[in-house]
Amino acid sequence: MKKYEERAYHGMGRNTRHEGIIHLVSKMREVSVQYLVERFGVSEATIRKDLTFLEEMGYLVRTHGGAVLAEDRNQEIPLSQREQRNLPEKLAIVRKAREFIHEGDTIFIDSGSTCRLLAREVRDMTIRVICHSLGVYEELKSAPTLSLFALGGSYRKDAESFIGPMAVDNLKYFQIQTCFIGAASFNDKGIFAAQNIIEAQLKAEVLKVSQRRIILADHTKYNTFGFSVFARPGEFDILITDRGFGGKDTLGGLGIEVVMA
Repeated sequence: MKKYEERAYHGMGRNTRHEGIIHLVSKMREVSVQYLVERFGVSEATIRKDLTFLEEMGYLVRTHGGAVLAEDRNQEIPLSQREQRNLPEKLAIVRKAREFIHEGDTIFIDSGSTCRLLAREVRDMTIRVICHSLGVYEELKSAPTLSLFALGGSYRKDAESFIGPMAVDNLKYFQIQTCFIGAASFNDKGIFAAQNIIEAQLKAEVLKVSQRRIILADHTKYNTFGFSVFARPGEFDILITDRGFGGKDTLGGLGIEVVMA
């Protein structure tokens, strides 16, 4: 990201102004509409349109009179780099997850590297899959006996998924028997988090409308930083993790069923 502190904001084009807004929100964590109007020298209506667009893209969340940072951009690692990390553990997790899926089921598969591997694992099954991830879609688009449904929404390039209000609203058209949700982190209090508020909102909504709720997370996610909480004890049913995880008794004491792959 370019540094904007030493340059004038006035007269910027829309794309450059968007970069400037992202930079300011990343630095300040929260900004007001009036502050942005003064910094960029444009109308309040223009700033509000900018904030709406950037919220749909997942960079910030609108508040009354301004916006707050939607993610920890310093913590987010590109999906292409995450896919090969801890691959044996992730493969074990998705093979165990498949045991919870039966022919004819309707399931939701979340975005993320582990969930993409799950999609690859189930593409020979006769099931219905709901997704918002381009990676999951790519894995399943040519599966001969599988029915595939996409939520739609605003496309987020770094996560390779569709998010935002449209994606959440489209959930109302489906009855989900089992959902499989990825996590950026979880801790010994049974709190699961994502790096992005808007992604976390979608995960939370999927958990609310699913009959059986399963989270997939390898042991390296345990007791690491997560920006936005999407689930706490009682808000999901099962955690599937790998045998490197050492907190089974701790989470079990919170009433969480932990399945080791």
